[in-house]
Amino acid sequence: MNTVEAVKTSGEIATIETLLRKKNPIYADIWKMGLNVGLRIQDLLSIQFDQLDLERRSYSLREGKTGKSRTVTINTKAMEIVQRRRKENPTDRYLFQSHSPKLRRGVVQPISRVSVSRAFKEVGDSLGLNINTHSMRKSRGYAMHKDGVPIERISKVLNHSHPAVTMRYIGIEAEDVARSYDEFEL
Repeated sequence: MNTVEAVKTSGEIATIETLLRKKNPIYADIWKMGLNVGLRIQDLLSIQFDQLDLERRSYSLREGKTGKSRTVTINTKAMEIVQRRRKENPTDRYLFQSHSPKLRRGVVQPISRVSVSRAFKEVGDSLGLNINTHSMRKSRGYAMHKDGVPIERISKVLNHSHPAVTMRYIGIEAEDVARSYDEFEL
C-alpha cells in the first residue's frame, strides 16, 4: 500500500485545485477548504451551514474519529468558500451537499467521501502524485512546518495527542533523518 504524503509545493497545490475545478467545482472547494481548516474528510463533509458561526468565523464540532471537541477558525480563504457556496446554493443544508440525481427524492446528504476520494486520486494520478482525502491535512501541517511554525503548535492545530505523532504524520521524521547525513559530516 502506498503512503499518502503531503503535497509539498504551492504550485502543486494550485495545480490540483485547478484540475479539480475542471472536474467539478465542489471538489476544488473541498480541497481548498480542507487545506484551510485541516479537518478530516468526514468532519469536513459533515459541516452544515447552520453550525457555522460566521460572525465569530468559527466552527465547533466533535471529531468523528477521536470524539474530541474542538473549534476551528474559518480563515479568509475558507470564509470565501462558505459565502460563495451559500450564495450559489441558498437552500442547501450542507456546505458540500450532494445534488446527485441518484439520491431518493427528499434525501439530503453531503457529497460522499468515496466520490471525493475518487476525484482526488484521478487528479493525483494525472500528476504522478499519491494524494487522497487525507492529503489536505498533511499538506496543511507540512506547509506550517516549512514556514517555521513550531511542531507543538501544528500538533494542536491537527488535534494530535503528541508532537511526535505530528512529525511522523507530515513526514518530517524521515526527511530530517535523511538530511542529517549531509548536514553533519565528521
